[in-house]
Amino acid sequence: MTQFSQRIIDWQKLHGRHDLPWQNTIDPYAIWVSEIMLQQTQVTAVIGYYAKFMQRFPSIKILAAATQEEVLQYWSGLGYYSRARNLHAAAQKIMDDFNGVFPSHFDDIQSLSGIGRSTAAAISTFALNLPQPILDGNVKRVFARHFNVSGYTGAPKVAQQLWQIAERENPNDANKESDAIAYTQGLMDLGATLCTRTKPRCTICPVNHSCEALALNLVKSLPTPKPRKTIPEKSVTMLVLIHQNTVMLEKRPPSGIWGGLWSLPEVTEGANIDGVTLQNSSALKPLTHVFTHFKLHITPQLIYIDQLIPQVNQAVKIWLPLEEAIAAAIPTPIRTILMSINALTNKNA
Repeated sequence: MTQFSQRIIDWQKLHGRHDLPWQNTIDPYAIWVSEIMLQQTQVTAVIGYYAKFMQRFPSIKILAAATQEEVLQYWSGLGYYSRARNLHAAAQKIMDDFNGVFPSHFDDIQSLSGIGRSTAAAISTFALNLPQPILDGNVKRVFARHFNVSGYTGAPKVAQQLWQIAERENPNDANKESDAIAYTQGLMDLGATLCTRTKPRCTICPVNHSCEALALNLVKSLPTPKPRKTIPEKSVTMLVLIHQNTVMLEKRPPSGIWGGLWSLPEVTEGANIDGVTLQNSSALKPLTHVFTHFKLHITPQLIYIDQLIPQVNQAVKIWLPLEEAIAAAIPTPIRTILMSINALTNKNA
């Protein structure tokens, strides 16, 4: 056990987080769901979704038996929807290949969709008493600062260097399970509460005496930011087709952005859908949604129609009451649009 590791363990036991919904359990399913939700999402945003998701899908068997659409519905608003699709697919694989029991071998855990090395390590450490080094975003920041590792942490050479640190510092004595858990949780807690991206609280950090970035006045410059690239921008017009307080939703392809979710029909200028043109529409307030790799500018066009457009394939296009549509598996910006329409409808009622 290194001095760094021991200080992290001692600090976590006294000052770390101990009452999160997915803590104080060794159920690998509960821990797995939480780790997937926590990928690229802050704890405060995850807690509410986690409670509802676990209430509806309390076991691997129940999750595997659900439809992808229902899983997406309970994920709706959390973002990065490939995580939900991978979680669902992995649950089905566990039922088929592991007799419904979450795998206990590290390589088998990594074979599941959506689980990389760090996520598999967290599950292995927290649930299976098999300590493995982790390296999520928060931990990368802690290591980069404390051990003065420059360079973008997503670059292969830099990532390799950080993994070497993770392996070196990780307590791997299975006889001290509480220490391994405290260390792993402590790294997460340190990055989330003290060694934050902005305004780090270095004066109360348990390892500030040995932090190289602090000693060299490099805390603000580490970790090295990702090289900036021009973010592509895309504009799209969406039709909000309303008939007697119902709205048409269109299912998106299974892959790509918002894969498998219900959304609003998209059109290009001058085009039409099912005979409805933009000439009959009124523009709503535009909004912008930022993805990891591009910005999407959405111009909603509100169209009230007198006659319901018949839909041949309800697996692709459906009409739903507004309130029901708002609760469906839809992306956040689409929910924002529909909520504004619903508020307007109720106001004019």
